[in-house]
Amino acid sequence: MPERGWGRIVFISSESGLNIPADMIHYGFTKTSNLSVSRGLAKRMAGTGVTVNAVLPGPTLSEGVAEMLKDEVAKTGKSLEDAAADFVMAHRPSSIIQRAASIEEVANMVVYVSSKQASATTGAALRVDGGVVDTIA
Repeated sequence: MPERGWGRIVFISSESGLNIPADMIHYGFTKTSNLSVSRGLAKRMAGTGVTVNAVLPGPTLSEGVAEMLKDEVAKTGKSLEDAAADFVMAHRPSSIIQRAASIEEVANMVVYVSSKQASATTGAALRVDGGVVDTIA
């Protein structure tokens, strides 16, 4: 029988929900709405033991990004990681890590926020954005 009294809801948003890209307003809008829904739902779940959070990846070396960069890799002979880093610096120059995150790095945040150890983390927008969003909070 499953244990009762706790649960986790995790939205996958994006740094683009805070840092709306001019060329992808539609994407930024949907990711901002994730943040609003997750924060409101966290308040609604108060006292239930269920936490609600949003994870905000930044540029991530996903299959989609690899597909987008495949012509650049073929044309330049650069590694996928180097091409992704060049893309990050061209399109998200505020990145502190100056590269794309790995999918494992993003997944690690999701694993944590889904765990019992994250019982005091709720209503949060948890950034895994490599420092792209230029704010201290």
